[in-house]
This record gives sequence, C-alpha cells and structure tokens, in this order.
Amino acid sequence: MISNKLPAFLIGLAVLLFLVYSSVFVVNERQQALVLRFGEIQSVKNEPGIYFKLPFAFADADRVQYIEDRALRLDLDNIRVQVRGGAFYEVDAFVIYRIENPQRFREAVSGDRVSAESRISTRLDAGLRRVYGLRSFTEALSEERASMMTEVKRDLDVAAETLGVKIQDVRIRRTDLTQEVSQQTFARMRAERLAEAELIRARGSEEGQRRRAIADRQVVEFVSEAQRDSEIIRGQGDAERNRIFGEAFQRDPSFFQFYRSMRAYVASMAGKDTTLVLSPDSQFFRFFNSSDGVVTSPAAGRPAPAQPTPAQPAPAQPTN
Repeated sequence: MISNKLPAFLIGLAVLLFLVYSSVFVVNERQQALVLRFGEIQSVKNEPGIYFKLPFAFADADRVQYIEDRALRLDLDNIRVQVRGGAFYEVDAFVIYRIENPQRFREAVSGDRVSAESRISTRLDAGLRRVYGLRSFTEALSEERASMMTEVKRDLDVAAETLGVKIQDVRIRRTDLTQEVSQQTFARMRAERLAEAELIRARGSEEGQRRRAIADRQVVEFVSEAQRDSEIIRGQGDAERNRIFGEAFQRDPSFFQFYRSMRAYVASMAGKDTTLVLSPDSQFFRFFNSSDGVVTSPAAGRPAPAQPTPAQPAPAQPTN
C-alpha cells in the first residue's frame, strides 16, 4: 500500500517544487523587472530582492522581463558633420543614459535596448550636425564645446523622455578634420608659414642693411676724425720741431750748420748704390776739407770763408 502511494507523493512533490520555482524570481541591484501577464504590465520591481508571481510562464500567464538599472554608454563614431562655411569634421561622441521608467521603456520599444539605442543614435547624429552647423571652422574647436554638448543633451532629452530614458551626459571625444580638409588646411598653413618666413627674412635683411650702413658711416666718421686729429698733432709737432730748430740755430749757428750737414750726408749716402757727381770744392763737402767748414778758393789762392748752406731738411721721423 505504501509502495503504491510513494510515486504519487513524489510526483506531487515535484509538481509543487516546480510551481514554487516558477513562482519565484530574483532581482539584483543592477536590474529592475517587469511582471507581464498576457503581455500586459502587472507590476514593476525597482528594488533588489526575491519576488513571487503566478507560475504559468509557459502559458504566458506571468512572465518577467529584466531591464538594466545602471548607467549605460552609447558610442557614436566617425560622424561626418559640416560646419558653417563648408568645412567638414569627423566627430566621435558618446552618451551616458539610464532607464528610469521601465514601464514607458517597455511601451515604447518593447524593452529592447538595441531599438532604444538606435533611436538615441539617430537623435544624437541630428543634434551634432545641428550644433556644428551653427559654428564656424575655428569655433568648433574652441571653448564652445561645453555649450555645444549642452545643446546636444537638450535635444536628446526630449527623445529620451518618450523612451523612459534619462540622459545623464553627452561628450564629444574627438573632432578631427577629414582627409581632404586636412590636406587643404596643411597646404594653407604651410603657405602662411612660408609667407611669414619670407617676411621675417626680408625684415632681417632690411635691418642688416640698415645696421651695416650705420656701421659704415660710423667707420668713415671715426677715420675722418682720426685723420683730422693726426694732421693737427702732426702740424703741432712740426711747428714745435721748427721752433726748437730755430732756437738751436740762434744759440750756435755754426754747430747747427755742422749738424744739418751731417744729417744731409747720412740721408744722401743711405743707399748702397748711391752716386754723387759734385765738384770737390763744392759747398756740400766743405766739412770734408776743413773741420771748421772753411773752403780754400782756387782763384784767390787763399781760404774763403765758408758760406752758410741752406738747411737740409731732416729725414722724416716715422709717426705712430
């Protein structure tokens, strides 16, 4: 009798365990759950814990749909946008969002995250094109990026609200020129730098010529002043020399004549091949014939007084 009841008991226990297992579901801290009965939302579970439902999910009586309850990131890469003026940029951006209303999220996209992100991406693309189209080439890379992200977020908030999603942040990761625009920009910048270099070289050459002209003028002035001073000093020296010679001549005319004659002898015979054709009784050699300079006249047969000879100029002394 007992052996006949045991299979029925085990079957009943298995059915009970199955019903209990089918009636229990767990929501963790990263999830929120929707309890659906025949496709309609019966309840929303936002807090983590253990919950119960009808155990007939196989018949679509009570079914649980889990939805993310954490910050999610959506990336949008290589968006080609045009700025005011016709230039193009390639932009990478991302959105941080969170599903705050799971019931509306279920009603809008049937709880499908891929469909929701597709709608957000479309609106993000349109928002980026709009805010970049209002800026010029340089403004798109300036400090206005913060206000641009704020404008894009404002555009996304409207679409996200209909999905039960809260946009937490919008960021632009990269803004680069397209390949063709990069080449054009590089060529323009290269031409500008070459023109600037030529201008700097021209200014440097002009400044160099100006300074060389000033230096040449100063050299001429310095040389002229030095020559003038040297002529003045030389003239003063010659005057002083003549004054000294005059005083010496006045003190002892005969010695002065002898000194000047000796200087004339030295100057005339300084060269190795010097040849003098003079009469032996010439006044030039009067001190060779007599130490007192008296020359004997051949016509009278008596000594004739020595006549003073013109003073011979002393050799010029080297000047510094």
